[in-house]
Amino acid sequence: MRSWLKIRELNILSVLILVGIAISIFSPYFLTTNNLMGVFRSFSLVGIMSIGMMLVIITGGIDLSVGSVMGLSSLMTALAFQHGWGPLPAILAGLCAGLIVGAFNGFLITWIQLPPFIATLGTLSIGRGLMYIITKGVPVTPDVPDSFTFIGQGYLGFVPIPVVIMLLLTVCFSILMRRTRFGRHVYATGGNEVAARLSGVRTHRVKFTVYALSGLIAALAGVVSFSRFVSAEPASGFGAELDVIAAAAIGGASLSGGVGSVEGAIIGAALAGIITNGVVLLNIDTYAQQAITGCVILIAVSIDIWRVRRKGR
Repeated sequence: MRSWLKIRELNILSVLILVGIAISIFSPYFLTTNNLMGVFRSFSLVGIMSIGMMLVIITGGIDLSVGSVMGLSSLMTALAFQHGWGPLPAILAGLCAGLIVGAFNGFLITWIQLPPFIATLGTLSIGRGLMYIITKGVPVTPDVPDSFTFIGQGYLGFVPIPVVIMLLLTVCFSILMRRTRFGRHVYATGGNEVAARLSGVRTHRVKFTVYALSGLIAALAGVVSFSRFVSAEPASGFGAELDVIAAAAIGGASLSGGVGSVEGAIIGAALAGIITNGVVLLNIDTYAQQAITGCVILIAVSIDIWRVRRKGR
């Protein structure tokens, strides 16, 4: 039992199940297929971005620009369609925008040596400003083919395609972090960067790669978002970075680095999504949603700190 309790993901999963049972007791609509698939779809974008955020947090950093990257990549995809590009070039345009911003974050943090909070806060503002400059505050809504809208609106059986994308990314990055040298280097960099560097780990390269991946994954979320709504809003992704960081924190990531998992990030996003859905189903004041999520974050981080101190003793 003690060994099972040490697995953070199982602890968060247990809380997720208990919350789901509590909501299902008071609302018969919670466990219906339509509602559950709607919940999965609603948090899928946050879940996708939380994968990249988790990688960053494991290295001991933070990426505040993911919301702006999501919105900017959505806008680049929309502009590509507006100029007559096909689906594949338009998708690549959106992904490249995110990759460039992520690589720029990595450059500022590893070579210029800016603190991650300051560097990504700056790119957050730059990305948001560029969106308003380009759009003049007006949404971009080009004509897109059905083959593209299938990404955000289609289903594989009864499972929404955004959920399928999230699950595939979860599997791929779980294997990457647990079974490859790169994954071990990411954990080593976050656990003790100096010791990792002295052991031969190229920590600068690891951190640069992690921030570039975070930008690319956030861009993928932006492409999926545009495919779903077929409209690139100037305020798209606004505040999404807070939800993504919350998902990672709830999922067991240690903000001091070296601890966390991709599975935990997805479970954290799912827990936040279920809480949101429960607020609606139980007719609780929607303004209480953020307060409830904030309490969950504080409890999750407090438990993490308590466990670290207990382990130290």
